Amino acid sequence: MATARTTIASTRWERLKQDIRAAAGGLGIDQIGFASAEPFTELKHVLLRHREQGYESGFEEPDLDKRVDPALSLAEPQSIIAIAIAYPSKLHNPPKSEPGAYRGIISRSSWGDDYHAVLRDRLSRLEAFIRERVPEARIESMVDTGALVDRAVAERAGIGWSGKNCSIISPEWGSWIYLGEMITNIPFPPDTPITDQCGSCTKCIDACPTGALVGPGELNSSRCISFVTQTKGFVEDELKLKMGNRLYGCDTCQVVCPVNKGKNWTHQPELQPDPERVKPLLPPLLTLTNKQFKAQYGSMAASWRGRKPIQRNAIFALGTFKDRSAVPHLAERLQQDERPEIRGAAAWALGRIGGAEASDAVEEALLTEQHPQVREELDHAQAALQAQ
Repeated sequence: MATARTTIASTRWERLKQDIRAAAGGLGIDQIGFASAEPFTELKHVLLRHREQGYESGFEEPDLDKRVDPALSLAEPQSIIAIAIAYPSKLHNPPKSEPGAYRGIISRSSWGDDYHAVLRDRLSRLEAFIRERVPEARIESMVDTGALVDRAVAERAGIGWSGKNCSIISPEWGSWIYLGEMITNIPFPPDTPITDQCGSCTKCIDACPTGALVGPGELNSSRCISFVTQTKGFVEDELKLKMGNRLYGCDTCQVVCPVNKGKNWTHQPELQPDPERVKPLLPPLLTLTNKQFKAQYGSMAASWRGRKPIQRNAIFALGTFKDRSAVPHLAERLQQDERPEIRGAAAWALGRIGGAEASDAVEEALLTEQHPQVREELDHAQAALQAQ
């Protein structure tokens, strides 16, 4: 009798699973997978080694047990549903970056509306679909601000394999996907993980601007350009130049991935980019007030760290481009900005650009600047200008 009841229950959950899979597209979900809710035991060893080597970004959930054990997010979990939503990789008619009108670039993961909100919306739709059929279901949904490691869940659920670039790579969608998951007490039959298909390819590792990909699937976050663009402090000279014109994020390891070739997804309306917003002119960014920044970028994921990192990165880009037309803007930041990181960035950029006007601005700032790190940047800039 017990066996019969178990069989009936298994059939019910398998049928619901297939119903969910059939409904996923209508719910705005591009790919869906099901996994067991067992702890990610092996992952904890990886995360611990990552921490010991100093490879963490500091943005992660600090409690490693919460990152690997679904039961610490939902009592007595039975399974996890993983979802993926595809986002675009190409700009239609992108504005040109040229002398006197240089532009920065925001990474593809932040081109449309904040993906956290989009994922939460899709998970809410899925949760409503399930509760309509199983009112007693217990569900805990999360996006990348949640405790679990999204990539580990997605890999176990068969969304894709974990690539050497630390992204989940879906055979259909590539790695241009956002990931989310929900833990539930419903015992869905699990899907089969996808076998690693990277093979001997190392294009992502070879192309990483800073060598942050220290091995297949192993990232030193402190050297990852995507992480550096989101920090708020001073940046070492080597990384400033490696950043190029990146204002937020870095797509290099995904752009070079052969699986991503030709993949560009335009069917999710909230995720489509405004070319002028994601590839903006650099000088106007320098004077944005908090209110103006929120109005222009507040709906994007790139806004979560505020305006300072993006303004600092815009200054680095102007210095990297050696844009002489930007010298008055940089001199103004050096003399008037209250934030030492911005003044320091302006000093570095002026030293890179060179010329009498840049030299005058640096000399004037040296007379009054008190912040030790800004003074250090000014000294380096002065030396560079004198060498020129």
